[in-house]
Amino acid sequence: MAVEAIEKTARAGFKDISVDLIFGVWGEELSEWADDIKKAVSLPITHISCYSLTYEQGASIKEAVKDGSLIPLEEETAADMYSLAISNLADNGFRQYEISSFAKPGFCCKHNLAYWNNDPYVGLGPSAVSYVDGLRREEVSDVSEYIKRKASGDDSPGSSEKLSPKDSAKETAALKIRTMEGIDFDWFKKKTGYEFLDLESEAVAKLEKDGLVEYKKPVTAQQTLCLTPRGILFCDTVSSAFL
Repeated sequence: MAVEAIEKTARAGFKDISVDLIFGVWGEELSEWADDIKKAVSLPITHISCYSLTYEQGASIKEAVKDGSLIPLEEETAADMYSLAISNLADNGFRQYEISSFAKPGFCCKHNLAYWNNDPYVGLGPSAVSYVDGLRREEVSDVSEYIKRKASGDDSPGSSEKLSPKDSAKETAALKIRTMEGIDFDWFKKKTGYEFLDLESEAVAKLEKDGLVEYKKPVTAQQTLCLTPRGILFCDTVSSAFL
């Protein structure tokens, strides 16, 4: 059904088609994941997002693991699947521009880039999140309550958080490091008003020692920090260190 939907979309004239692929499903073999990628790149698509299946801990998950009906993949296997995706997609013209995102030339997702650049955005509807001028607000999740509030002119959010300029800058660092272009220090100063190393020198020193980040060459310039191949696999660790 997914393949048919993509083909119909292409026949309808759409030129920019994106798909999401999930790896790490219980019982999945590396060869099966390779087949998924092979099938995807054979279709008329321009953008692929790859995500590792995450198991939320709860009673049902624990019971399934206990009785053997669910066997989560080992981290090493999931890492192999991710590495395979990076390699195979690159061989088929999809450039990785963010941890989970791959695109053909000219088709990087502007929606995704807005998040990784920590740009402002507006979310509409129940549970939607907006981020403008350092204020993050989330609408109520209950549909009936959302409609009731809007009908009465009540624009109060379900929850909100106002970030300080420093916290916003650190969040910008945590998001931007996910991109393959990394954090350009001049860009960061213009974006946040802060010198990157004034905020994150201690974190950078540890991450660099652990082989997770490196300066883009020429090294003497030290103007852009990016993930190493190992850092790509442990991106959440790097991002958390900047917060």
